[in-house]
Amino acid sequence: PLEIWFCENPRTADTKFETNILELVPPQTLLLLDRGFYHFNFWLQLIAKKVDFITQLKKGAAIHVEQVFTDSFALKDCLIHLGSGTKKTPFVTLRLVEIRSGKTWHSYLTSVLDPTVLPPYVVADLYRRRWRIEDAFNTVKRLLGLSYLWTGSVNGVQLQIWGTWLFYAVLVDLGDAVADELSLPFDSISLEMIYRGLYHFYVAHQKGKATDPIKYFATPENQDLGIVKRQRKPNMKLIVAPFPDQQRGTPEFFFQPSSQIPLTTASQP
Repeated sequence: PLEIWFCENPRTADTKFETNILELVPPQTLLLLDRGFYHFNFWLQLIAKKVDFITQLKKGAAIHVEQVFTDSFALKDCLIHLGSGTKKTPFVTLRLVEIRSGKTWHSYLTSVLDPTVLPPYVVADLYRRRWRIEDAFNTVKRLLGLSYLWTGSVNGVQLQIWGTWLFYAVLVDLGDAVADELSLPFDSISLEMIYRGLYHFYVAHQKGKATDPIKYFATPENQDLGIVKRQRKPNMKLIVAPFPDQQRGTPEFFFQPSSQIPLTTASQP
């Protein structure tokens, strides 16, 4: 976590933290917002600070289409106007990206108006990664015990929250280091099994068999600890073309890791 804000009132709404976000986030940042921050004035303040965002469209929202970038069977990407022009809901210009999955359409709003800067399928892929926020809360509450408070005093509660998130940050750093050691993406590492494997490392350390937790978890003979997640489904290629219908079949259609991109030019360092 970059910042932790504490409020004694458990019924405090997300909107109470909009001022904190505006003060914290620097320009050229892309925020992934849930629908708790669905406020037009807040969006306009972010845009004025040159901070962009992706969020989801609420059902029943009245939109006015200004420009269509893509309109196909599985993808709709267009420039829209939202709002009624009142003080509470002023007009705001955004992009609406709609992607079909089976029989269901998923709708996303973004303040990045140019598809060449943020292609439509990248919008959906980024917003899907917002679920890592829920994973983080699940880890600190279920695995690290933040579901239960040790004391009723405000100071004690704050100490528990702060200490738990500090430990979570250390756990993430350890998992990231293990991923680097194994040459794997961070998402392939199970933080839960890293946490549970710390006991086994402690025992090995006490016996003089291990000194470095990163080397210990990355060693092939310790892979039975389940540090690397089992792959449940094949990785899908990410479409990065800003106008997929027009660029299908071109080298720029799918994302290519830098190691797979052919070197066509050379320059002096």
